[in-house]
Amino acid sequence: MNDVVTLISAALLVIGSVFALVASIGLLRLPDLYTRMHAASKAGTMGACLMLIALAVQANDVGTMSRALAGVVFFLLTAPVSSHLLAKAAYAVGYRLASISVMDEMKPED
Repeated sequence: MNDVVTLISAALLVIGSVFALVASIGLLRLPDLYTRMHAASKAGTMGACLMLIALAVQANDVGTMSRALAGVVFFLLTAPVSSHLLAKAAYAVGYRLASISVMDEMKPED
């Protein structure tokens, strides 16, 4: 049974690391602030949550498991809200979309 738990946690760590890698590649390759923020918030949150779940699976201590799962809940509740507010503030300050963007739905009506 211990080997199965170790394999499950290892798989979750590898998958979480792949999501974190995709988020970091997105930060480097995407054209503007908004798409970069989207990559960091979505893929980064998924990677961090999977790695915390791997910790919860591997831990033999109820305290560690509960703190890891509380971290997952915290990430899932705060990351989308904070990225939305940061993007809205960046737009209000004047950061515009990339030139290859198709539509600006936040543009004020004339």
